[in-house]
Amino acid sequence: MSKLTDVPKRILIGRALRSDRLGETLLPKRIALPVFASDPLSSVAYAPGEVLLVLSIAGVTAYHFSPWIAVAVVVLMFTVVASYRQNVHAYPSGGGDYEVANTNLGPKAGLTVASALLVDYVLTVAVSISSGIENLGSAIPFVVEHKVLCAIGVIVLLTLMNLRGVKESGSLFAIPTYVFVAGVFTMIAWGAFRGLVLDDTMRAPTADYVIKPEHQGLAGFALVFLLLRAFSSGCAALTGVEAISNGVPAFRKPKSKNAATTLAMMGLLAVTMFCGIIALAAATDVRMAENPAKDLVHNGVPLGPDYVQNPVISQVAEAVFGKGSFLFIILAAATALVLFLAANTAYNGFPLLGSILAQDRYLPRQLHTRGDRLAFSNGIVLLAGAAALLVGIYGADSTRLIQLYIVGVFVSFTLSQTGMVRHWNRHLATERDQAKRRHMIRSRAINAFGAFFTGLVLVVVLVTKFTHGAWVALLGMVIFYATMTAIRKHYDRVAEEIAAPDGPSDDSVRPSRIHSVVLISKIHRPTLRALAYAKLMRSDSLEALSVNVDPEETKALRAEWERRGIDVPLKVLDSPYREITRPIIEYVKGLRKESPRDAVSVIIPEYVVGHWYEHLLHNQSALRLKGRLLFTPGIMVTSVPYQLQSSEAAKRRARRQQDWNAPGSVRRGPAQVRSKESSEPKG
Repeated sequence: MSKLTDVPKRILIGRALRSDRLGETLLPKRIALPVFASDPLSSVAYAPGEVLLVLSIAGVTAYHFSPWIAVAVVVLMFTVVASYRQNVHAYPSGGGDYEVANTNLGPKAGLTVASALLVDYVLTVAVSISSGIENLGSAIPFVVEHKVLCAIGVIVLLTLMNLRGVKESGSLFAIPTYVFVAGVFTMIAWGAFRGLVLDDTMRAPTADYVIKPEHQGLAGFALVFLLLRAFSSGCAALTGVEAISNGVPAFRKPKSKNAATTLAMMGLLAVTMFCGIIALAAATDVRMAENPAKDLVHNGVPLGPDYVQNPVISQVAEAVFGKGSFLFIILAAATALVLFLAANTAYNGFPLLGSILAQDRYLPRQLHTRGDRLAFSNGIVLLAGAAALLVGIYGADSTRLIQLYIVGVFVSFTLSQTGMVRHWNRHLATERDQAKRRHMIRSRAINAFGAFFTGLVLVVVLVTKFTHGAWVALLGMVIFYATMTAIRKHYDRVAEEIAAPDGPSDDSVRPSRIHSVVLISKIHRPTLRALAYAKLMRSDSLEALSVNVDPEETKALRAEWERRGIDVPLKVLDSPYREITRPIIEYVKGLRKESPRDAVSVIIPEYVVGHWYEHLLHNQSALRLKGRLLFTPGIMVTSVPYQLQSSEAAKRRARRQQDWNAPGSVRRGPAQVRSKESSEPKG
């Protein structure tokens, strides 16, 4: 079966890479930009439209506020970029916002940031792909008619591309991203030349439409609230900025410098494109409405349900280049592609953050494991499943999905920058070098302003978007927080329960059976029990066997083995492809080949949990290994179980259920007894 599944796996994601080739997957800046910044760069395709959609509630007269909203978004973008440049230099290990908050504000703040980012990454995939489907649907009717199916198909395709590895997927994504950026800059430059130099009149296809305002003549607090809501929608342009700080380890050396440079390039490009599209939308009289079927009117008649409202960038491109022109088609295709590929920011951020959280025991350990192509495959698959579920629930509607958006990212922005202020305060308390102190004070000022500004925006987003769907994102954060807290408690409880004592214990008492090879991963109570059991066997040869998947863990195992003075030789098998089962199978087969008449006994220590959901949190490597060994001739397999407290509780529950009698069973007799009696022949 493994051979049958191995062939399509190799076709889809390529051949496995050795662990020592991890350095070859690191990214230069030209590839890192489209990999980590495709989300903020592509958001200029829908963020200007979201601003105009909200302003249309007050009618076309409110459109003259759009340049001021763009200025506010620009100031916020530069503030966030400047703040995160401090992050990547201070915390280059890749933990990003989670590490900053966890280190400086405590585990609860760190877990809050992690929950917010995980939700935001899932939404990034759902929003980007749904928006790309809508852009593509303006040219291909089939896509509009089957939005959900097409969106899920794109998610599957992106998942396969990312499973092939970060560098390989980044190379594939670089071309559409750079074509999109070049296309937008060409559109801005040509539009400015036509308008300012040639004095041409450029009109969007919706320029002649009239917007029927939902609330006419807004003033005072109502107008301020509307402008704040439009600003919060425009802040969608900032999503994904934090991904670079989370992905610093994926950059080539010098990592921090390259990440900071990429951040600056991303901020400059995104701001220029966002402002250019807003300006051209105003110059070409683009009209947008939240309910275009009723609120857009032409010659006094509503456009009706058959009207399809094209995105702002498509309308501006049609006005500048002309509908059906070569440049218009190129930009339309690049826009749809880059919106699909914008999800790649999340495909790189979510698995990496999931790996760090798994290492800290907040998520299942399987998320910390690299796959065949040295990507965090389990995290990629989990992200794809969550995004596909969200797309299905919301019908791949970007307007509905975007209301859930950006809450999580501003939670992480605010807590991260607050943590950085504490970071600088802590270092300033001990630093005496005046030059370094001046640098720290300047960095603290940048982070303090960033924390204040992003905190203010977070309040605005929560107030203006809560009833429009932001509560769903908050609910998702609460669910992630509660789940990760429960997982950490489980792992802590298990670690405490299986911790090996320094002195003698009941687990060191010899059992009454025999063995030749004991499989171990680390020294804990189950390992000690298995070794004690093995010594009593008095076999001709006895050795402990481990597989080197993580060099640091193997080094720690050897050191602990020597410190304890365990009188059993320890053999370590190298596994360049991070496999556990195959090296062990080949080793025991080699023992059988050397002495065909001998039996090889393999003893596997394992601990037993009592709940079905606890099985999901632990590797099933022992189960897979036993399954393979049972089919190997001449190999005897023995499990040495270590029952955790949860398994004892499950046993007691089962005993109570067995002893429980249904009402009336005392009079009639228990069901099992009666069935037995009824089956006996009557004399």
